[in-house]
Amino acid sequence: MKKRLILGLLLGAVFIYLSLRGINFEEVAVSFRAVHYVYVIPVFIILFLVQYLRSYRWGVILSPIEKIDQLSLFSVTCVGFLAIVTIPARIGELARPYLITHKSNVTMTSALGSVFLERAFDVLTILIMFFIVAFLTPMPPWLMNSSIVFFVIILIMIAFVVLLLINKDAFLKIMRPVISKLPEKYFHKAEDLIDHFISGFKMVGNPGLILYVAFLSLLIWVGIALAIYILFSAFDFQLSLLAAFGVMVIIIVGISIPTAPGFVGNLHFFCILGLGLFGISKVDAVTYAVLYHFLSIGMIIGLGLIFLPFNTFVLSDLKRDGNRAADYPSKGEK
Repeated sequence: MKKRLILGLLLGAVFIYLSLRGINFEEVAVSFRAVHYVYVIPVFIILFLVQYLRSYRWGVILSPIEKIDQLSLFSVTCVGFLAIVTIPARIGELARPYLITHKSNVTMTSALGSVFLERAFDVLTILIMFFIVAFLTPMPPWLMNSSIVFFVIILIMIAFVVLLLINKDAFLKIMRPVISKLPEKYFHKAEDLIDHFISGFKMVGNPGLILYVAFLSLLIWVGIALAIYILFSAFDFQLSLLAAFGVMVIIIVGISIPTAPGFVGNLHFFCILGLGLFGISKVDAVTYAVLYHFLSIGMIIGLGLIFLPFNTFVLSDLKRDGNRAADYPSKGEK
């Protein structure tokens, strides 16, 4: 983990350097003074609603396993996203599944399956948005190639889920050459883990829930794009909502790179890159990137800190339970 943290910090430093290279900081200061900060209010409201929708959607995905009250879902989601942006090496991704096991009878592995499914919906929604934007607005070749890679990955993820749901035995047959090398007790644990993981996908058997989660996913990402678009007005950028979607997709590609905690560096660089594609000067783009980062990450950190006293965890527990998900007891089993 230390090596990943060091590498992430180095990558973050590189992105910060690239973001600020050739910048006149006096001009940036002037740009900050010219911002219409009244637009920050609706952006903040939208980002809060997006966070609420994320927790609500997660509850819908988990509902076939257990119906969990919205306050618990929201508090766990807020602390989980706080962990994602502050803990290096993506270990923070385990916080939400870990914490929800302490507020419900959902097992760690089932919770991991639900988060996996959530991510699949996110990636699929983003890819659909990207291809619509790319059809209407020229995009750089590197971004097109990256999107094709993401598209292939999501197809593999969907195939993986479908195979698990349709025929677990067929999936085990494919995996048998790998898991058969394990000791017998671990072989059975692997089967148990797969059973629990599949339970996180229970909603896939309900077409109505699939459409509902797809709709909620669309709302979440339209909301983020809308926040980016409204913030354009704070800078008097004459850019369309379509441009906001384009900038959002480019930012998402950037923050998928594991760098320093809080997406420092990569979010700024790719935001500047995206705005540059639509003719925004680097000085204004830097100012916009700093303000957008402050609002989006500030929202996550602020909400996470509010609910952290009610959802405490130890980093070693996340790593342990991530490695032993199948053995982790649910609240009802303790």
